[in-house]
Amino acid sequence: MAKTTEKTIVVKQIGSPIRRPAKQRQTLIGLGLNKMHKTRELEDTPSIRGMVAKIPHLVEIIEERG
Repeated sequence: MAKTTEKTIVVKQIGSPIRRPAKQRQTLIGLGLNKMHKTRELEDTPSIRGMVAKIPHLVEIIEERG
């Protein structure tokens, strides 16, 4: 059986959702981020990359694995 290599990225919230549009707050929640400086390891897919690209002022990619 072939072993699949999953790529992941580590995303950190660096900005506050206070006084931001509702769509940006919902995108943060969709990424699983809700508090400042919280990090999440997420699967590196085009949809996740698109969500990160929509709010580059609120999150940063710390590390890419895989």
